[in-house]
Amino acid sequence: MKISKNISIPWHIAFLITIFLLIFPIVFAVGSSFTSLQDAYNHPLALFPLNPTLENYQAFFDSLPAIKIAINTFIIASVVTLFKVVTSFMAAYAFVYFIFKGKNTLYFMLISTIFLPFTVTMIPNYLIISNLGLSDSLWGVVLPQLADAMGIFLLTQALRTIPVSLIEVARLDDMSHWQIMKDIVLPLARPAVTSTSIWFFITAWNEYVWPVLILKSTENFTLPLALQMYISSEGGTNFTVAMAVSVVTMIIPLALYLMFQRYIIGTFTSSGIK
Repeated sequence: MKISKNISIPWHIAFLITIFLLIFPIVFAVGSSFTSLQDAYNHPLALFPLNPTLENYQAFFDSLPAIKIAINTFIIASVVTLFKVVTSFMAAYAFVYFIFKGKNTLYFMLISTIFLPFTVTMIPNYLIISNLGLSDSLWGVVLPQLADAMGIFLLTQALRTIPVSLIEVARLDDMSHWQIMKDIVLPLARPAVTSTSIWFFITAWNEYVWPVLILKSTENFTLPLALQMYISSEGGTNFTVAMAVSVVTMIIPLALYLMFQRYIIGTFTSSGIK
């Protein structure tokens, strides 16, 4: 049944309003990052700078070790992504192709941790990291994030689309599970692995709460923590610099999403998540 044009017009208007509300903060942040503080106060809702300037970016690089902070963010995001992908892929392979007692129960218990709020595990993880002497270190941020239940769920759903007969034939040819994972399963599941990796990277890149608990030294900060330094409880007197840091922070995740959005959307939809 076709939808009447009169009915579709309100939906298009609502759609355009939604797009505007989502895009406006990004455009405002980019425009404000090239605006002087005086112009920003004189024209608080201007989307485009009247007198473009790079002084906000210069202030960020002069006041903080910006390169070191960006490298810290990249290292944390990369290491977390690598470990999460490896552990998620291996666990998914075991849940799909291995038969062992209690598999369904273990899978259910593991996936149920997705619904636990971060505040439940925050204090235990903090105490463990403190007792290990990893406070104010990059490893203290990385260590509690080496596995991810959501990643296991997504890759399990992806691997279930691969015929079990391929694995059985490979086993008859005396291929080890390591060879099967590397030569058969991984190439077939590459789109899901790629999209899951990008999702892990973006999540780790943007994380704020856990790093702010662990990292105390400025030279160990990540970009989200550096952004917080320019925001006060009154709204921030250096909010144009904060906008510059925001732009620097969102460039890489946004670029990765735009490059791999087809894989990311496909993985979530194939997993039954709409």
